[in-house]
Amino acid sequence: MAQSTHSKQSAASDQTLMNADPRNVSGEARASSIETPAIGYIVGGGLKENLRVRLTVPGQTVQEGAFVVVESGDWRFYGLVTDIRLGATDPRFADERSSGRLPPRLADMLVGQTVYTELEVLPALMLEVGPDPRDARAYEEWRASLESEPRPLPVKTIPPHQAPVRLASAGDVAEIFGRPGEKGAFTIGYTREQGHPVSVNLERLVQRSSGVFGATGTGKSFLTRLLLAGLIQAGRVSLLVFDMHNEYGPDSTSSDTGEAVAGLRGKFPGRVSMVGLGRDTSILGQTPDFHLELSEDDIAPEDIEMLTRELNLKETTPTVLEALIHSYHRNWFHEFKALRGSGSADEEGTVAWWATQNGVNVAAAEGLHGKLNRVFNREYIVSQAAGDGLTHIVRLLKDGKHVVLSFGDHESDLDYLLVTNVLTRRIRAAWVEMTEAYHRERKVEPRPLVIVLEEAHKLLNREMAGQTAFSVIARELRKYYVTLLVVDQRPSQIYDEVMSQLGTRISGWLGDEADIQAVLSGLAGRDALRGMLARLQPKEEVLLLGWGVPMPLPVRSRRYDARFWEELKGVGKKGESQILKELGF
Repeated sequence: MAQSTHSKQSAASDQTLMNADPRNVSGEARASSIETPAIGYIVGGGLKENLRVRLTVPGQTVQEGAFVVVESGDWRFYGLVTDIRLGATDPRFADERSSGRLPPRLADMLVGQTVYTELEVLPALMLEVGPDPRDARAYEEWRASLESEPRPLPVKTIPPHQAPVRLASAGDVAEIFGRPGEKGAFTIGYTREQGHPVSVNLERLVQRSSGVFGATGTGKSFLTRLLLAGLIQAGRVSLLVFDMHNEYGPDSTSSDTGEAVAGLRGKFPGRVSMVGLGRDTSILGQTPDFHLELSEDDIAPEDIEMLTRELNLKETTPTVLEALIHSYHRNWFHEFKALRGSGSADEEGTVAWWATQNGVNVAAAEGLHGKLNRVFNREYIVSQAAGDGLTHIVRLLKDGKHVVLSFGDHESDLDYLLVTNVLTRRIRAAWVEMTEAYHRERKVEPRPLVIVLEEAHKLLNREMAGQTAFSVIARELRKYYVTLLVVDQRPSQIYDEVMSQLGTRISGWLGDEADIQAVLSGLAGRDALRGMLARLQPKEEVLLLGWGVPMPLPVRSRRYDARFWEELKGVGKKGESQILKELGF
């Protein structure tokens, strides 16, 4: 019954907001406070220990993670419920049931006065809303004194005792997270209690590297598809998706429900190119737009060094590779492959003969040659590729297109490590060159590029991070318009230095304490958020954190279905006023 009452009150609040000036933030804020009923009041707490709220409604009305608002005169505070506790004015009232000893009505009154439910609220933001608009003179004087429109600020103080607390209305959510339909605002999900739309700012999201995390089976791939579709529709960045498991480009079928799942290429024809690794590769029975083959001279020594752990290479590998470059220059891979692994140093054309001629330890050279047989035998590495697939991919990305590189049957870690590093090294060089030319000549600004990296811990773990181009991108390439979107189920295995560079983190349920700690590392209030992350529903609930969102918030994510595509495609056809009207503003 209480939940129904709050829903009706919220609807009334939304109707009030429809009549409010969209530019008047504080006016909408006041409208929300007038129409949305209080659920409790402040009884204590602080910035470090969080706020304590005494509930005046049944405890089941509020959930952990609820977005709440505290009214405090000319200021409004926004916070997140991080804990719900039972309390009593005296422990005896909690221990002894009064229903059996007293008349029902008297027992209910006594319970209401002696036992209660208390919330712990993490304060996140504060906004100046000014005097009550019903006092027109005072309100107009305050508005005239402002140098700029009030905006939410990080909390620097706390509201007083007895300040009323209420659940956030649709207007409050839009005020903090942006209005659905506004430029750059993409609805990623809905508040769990009342279903208000929650948006992320896509332009802000891609300004820094970001991550999507969650245990296996929590829907990371579907959530990533949502974000990628929003970015493609917005048309402000280019995407390069390393699709290790063939999930993003082609149409497929859900393993859980058996329903059809739309791929990005089919929904954005002409804007998304699906590339297959290796000649004649098909992706789930579909023919890619073109195939990628690597020429032998595309392989650089640093690409081999990056495979140290995968191939169990020795510490002598860099010395041997340096000698190969000195002997054969760019053709080193082809020539080393052509040498015979067996044979004495007196036989020309053997590895031992080459090593002796160049002052290299024979055992080290033969050991490297033997371990590189796994690379020599990759069918997508050819002496000379029919077309320059690497250059073609870079050109597409420069032109604002999006590329999904599907690995087809080449799903081993070796394939993933080698191909992603070779292609990303080429991209890194191209975007650095374009950025430097832009700063020097002030002509064409580089198009922002987001590289989507599945199974990120395989490339960004402590051992590998220093050897791949991806760690450099996470740390340094933001100024060159390149960022990462890492997708992973084991964030604890990603190098700490890389995790610290991920501005926005969107996480589903994680069962491992180390993974939870990794996702929350470097964030304010992480102790309060730890339990919330561990108690998310295994599917369709995620916690928004970090740079791209104004404050942490758990949401029920959108479903990746036909309705999503109808709404997404409709964004470009409807005016903002029409969208706001449909959403109840």
